[in-house]
Amino acid sequence: MSVFHDHSDPELVRLKAAALVESLPWLKKYNGKIMVIKFGGNAMVDPKLFQAFAEDVVFLRLAGIRPVIVHGGGPQINEMLTKLGIQSEFRGGYRVTTPEAMEVVRMVLTGKVNPRLVDEINTHSPFAIGLSGVDAGLFNAVKREPQRVDGELIDFGQVGDIISVRVDPVLAMLDRGLIPVVSSIAADQKQTGVALNINADAAAGALASTLGAEKLVILTDVKGVYANWPDTASLISSMSVSELEELLPNLAGGMIPKMKACIGAVRGGVPQAAVIDGREPHSVLLEILTDNGIGTAVVADEIATPATSSIPVITG
Repeated sequence: MSVFHDHSDPELVRLKAAALVESLPWLKKYNGKIMVIKFGGNAMVDPKLFQAFAEDVVFLRLAGIRPVIVHGGGPQINEMLTKLGIQSEFRGGYRVTTPEAMEVVRMVLTGKVNPRLVDEINTHSPFAIGLSGVDAGLFNAVKREPQRVDGELIDFGQVGDIISVRVDPVLAMLDRGLIPVVSSIAADQKQTGVALNINADAAAGALASTLGAEKLVILTDVKGVYANWPDTASLISSMSVSELEELLPNLAGGMIPKMKACIGAVRGGVPQAAVIDGREPHSVLLEILTDNGIGTAVVADEIATPATSSIPVITG
């Protein structure tokens, strides 16, 4: 019997129909809009989750949404650094990046993670095109000044903070129906030919605000933000920027860059940013195309006036 005419489970058929109907208002809302998605966490190393993410992205594109993917590559970078015997550590949620480590970061992001993600998306349709933050001057950054972490002054090495974004290359790709897949490195504005390691969450937030994205979605390995961790019943489904800023000092180190990215994006004019559990198959579709979503959404304060991005936009 053909599976296309198998009605042996009417309840399953009804559930599928209900899910499709539930997605309709969201497909209408987001049609033609830019959606910046930061790909990371366990979804990067689990083959089934990796495949599901690519399917989600292609679904969005075919449904009329314009996705832009920003990725890091922490697990893959760690693996390669270990193989090469290069020391590396995280402080305050950021990787301390020596010149030797930076060579590995660039090699892994542009030579391994980016093409693999492009290939996975393109197994469905030839939409994805890879680029790094260095290409066409997409991200320009300056080396981060030493900062205190737990009372200790830390030099982060070749870690950069984005100071400008050139949106033209990404917009040109989107206008041609392509899906840009961007790795999180940037050119050092003060030193020609030097690349800087950019936190992928920060890169996604900066790109979302400068592109005028409708939403920023950040994949991670937790269900969202908890008001009272480890009490899993304290998961917050939605919060304002001000509420998140108050909670920020109590968050674990790895969550801080993600939530700062959400704050920056929303303050920069993005209507909503969300942190979702990338360990859930098809988490992107569940967040974007269902009524309740699955993570923690961050929105502007009700009394706040629309802001403009603090990241300069470079055109031409």
